[in-house]
Amino acid sequence: MEELHDQRRAYSILVAFASTSFHKIEIGDPVPLGRQILRASGHGADDEFSLYNILETGDFEDVGLDEEIDLRRPGAERFIIFKSDRDFKLTVNQRQVRWGLPVISGADLYALAKPTDDQAVFLVRPGAEDSQIDRGDTVDLTAPGVEHFITALQRHHEFEIVINGRKTKVSEQRVTFEQLVALAYPGVPPQPNVAYTVTFRKVASFPHEGELAAGGFVEVKNGSIFNVGRTVQS
Repeated sequence: MEELHDQRRAYSILVAFASTSFHKIEIGDPVPLGRQILRASGHGADDEFSLYNILETGDFEDVGLDEEIDLRRPGAERFIIFKSDRDFKLTVNQRQVRWGLPVISGADLYALAKPTDDQAVFLVRPGAEDSQIDRGDTVDLTAPGVEHFITALQRHHEFEIVINGRKTKVSEQRVTFEQLVALAYPGVPPQPNVAYTVTFRKVASFPHEGELAAGGFVEVKNGSIFNVGRTVQS
């Protein structure tokens, strides 16, 4: 009876395509083939696609088209799909990653590395200082050798942003609504009859453009643009 129950159950898995933006799908087979996962996620079940299972350790495991994978085992629920005939090897905190694109975004590296709030992701550079990666960066993986990434305490450096057409520098990547208002209108104390609006574009965090609400924040990069408006209410 237990085996029959397993066959009728739907198994939820998380699938992403060429990124770390996962969405949930369900599969009825507890031990599907790689091609079944591809079909269930809306992709062709052929050798144009590569499928990787992200293990509990964070390592990537290649899943063949006709290879079975047991969804009942711990850590079997996250998969990344690439439409590519090759992959690029890298490590993130000593975990093996297989990436199906010649570049990887800083946002994807942060999602894989899971740094704490006071940490950043760094590209290890033998014989030189490690290079800090920001979420808005893109890293080329086509150079000879395997790229190694680690998390460590972030280095504080300045970001040049534009507020109401004026360039200014901030020392933290995370900037709040209240900080932007203060930078746009320096020395103006809060007033109960004055309302502010903040719009942004070209920021490092997602979405890259939109409107920021009071109490909110975005992560900036060099060249991020903000418009801060002020309305006096009668």
